[in-house]
Amino acid sequence: MTKIHSLPIRVYYEDTDAGGVVYYANYLKFCERGRTELLRSLGYENKSLMDGEGMLFVVHRIEADYLEPARLDDSLSVLTTLTEIKNTSFTMKQTVERDGKMVFDMNVRLVCVNKNARPVRVPEDLKKALQGH
Repeated sequence: MTKIHSLPIRVYYEDTDAGGVVYYANYLKFCERGRTELLRSLGYENKSLMDGEGMLFVVHRIEADYLEPARLDDSLSVLTTLTEIKNTSFTMKQTVERDGKMVFDMNVRLVCVNKNARPVRVPEDLKKALQGH
């Protein structure tokens, strides 16, 4: 079973445009936090993966749908789920919800690369952790 991670987010003034609506690029920032916290919940941190394993994850592709505006002071949840894992990449589905209703939906493909930006294998222990084994 693949783990679903939920991260609470509060919408602050800095997240919004002049009309008090979340600026579209900030959903990507919210989702980045969701992926980072999912890894952290599995015992992995981006810095230690870079320092210890000499690898990091880069976004290769994003497919996003903005379904409803989130607004100043909204309480949101970022839900992150692994949907596919390959040798050097994995795909996650991320949604942002307000009161259980989806306001943003995204699929993101991440590639595991070394310090020279060359693709490398996702470490086997991380692969198993992401798959929920």
